[in-house]
Amino acid sequence: MDTAKTYYCQNCGAVMEFDACSQNLKCPSCGNEIKIEHDESKVIEHKLTRHAMNSIKAEEKQSTSMECEGCGALVEVDATSTATTCPYCGSNYVLAKKQTDALIPDGVVPFRINKIETGEIYHKWIKSRWLAPNELKSLYQADKVQGIYIPFWTFDADVHASYNAMGGEDYEVTYKDDDGKMHTEIRTRWHHTSGHVHKFFDDVLVRASDKLKPNLLNSLIYNTQNVSSFSPDYMSGYCAEVYTIDLEDAHKEAINKMQCEMRHLCERDVLRRYDRVSNLNMNANYDKETYKHILVPIYSSAYYYKGREYHILINGQSGVISGEYPKSIFKIAAIVVVIIIIIVLAVYYVNS
Repeated sequence: MDTAKTYYCQNCGAVMEFDACSQNLKCPSCGNEIKIEHDESKVIEHKLTRHAMNSIKAEEKQSTSMECEGCGALVEVDATSTATTCPYCGSNYVLAKKQTDALIPDGVVPFRINKIETGEIYHKWIKSRWLAPNELKSLYQADKVQGIYIPFWTFDADVHASYNAMGGEDYEVTYKDDDGKMHTEIRTRWHHTSGHVHKFFDDVLVRASDKLKPNLLNSLIYNTQNVSSFSPDYMSGYCAEVYTIDLEDAHKEAINKMQCEMRHLCERDVLRRYDRVSNLNMNANYDKETYKHILVPIYSSAYYYKGREYHILINGQSGVISGEYPKSIFKIAAIVVVIIIIIVLAVYYVNS
């Protein structure tokens, strides 16, 4: 069975872990640090070809693939991690049942928020949820929070799009009705128009795992402009999930994202000359397409409230939080009562 490299402190012999504050390996016992080397030449943009989409294969990686018996999540765990809590379902056991080869990432976005900070982030967030029950403020448990690297695909493309559409020119018309009253209305003259737009897309992010809920994950925006070259050093003390969405499927999602953006660019181009746009048809050509496989940092936690499970995700780079929470029936009822009182008072003053 493969095991990850274990880093022992030369001063005291304790296991060293990646430190989000210093961006180095750090000994939790004596504070000794080792710098992690970054090799920019290793962050490779691979040419996107049909062969690449059909033949990408996992390579050997120095970590252990483990499956949670609670929800079936498959995560990569390094040898120094104590993955006693599943980051997805909150189960307090993760059993090693499979050994899966994993594609070695081209780069990694390291954690910059440490685990201690997640408590402050959560409490600030839950206080701003007016409808959340007050008990949630005390449900946060630091030992239930898992730092985990989530796999993503990134795509680059140089896109040119030509379009044709109808551009609407608004004009004002004044007329008199049958009763002799004057009215003004806006009418539109429509014109055939066409044009061309261009955009280079850099690092369109597409998730490479389907375990986390998309509605939570999609709101965690990452800056990938300074991706670090992959090193197992960043994994020390953390988990890393295995990718489960292949390159071809991810590419289709990236194309959809780029198509939507190009369509918006075409519409804006028409609106530079006209007041309205309709019946837009677009033809886009994609050139210089590349991809890479990266890991991004997330703190994940799950908690139960009155028999229902809720999930919380925290962006390990920026601290942005996305989470689920129950709504307090009593608070909702109080708001409804207040609204009714305001309406009744308004009606009373209008009629008095």
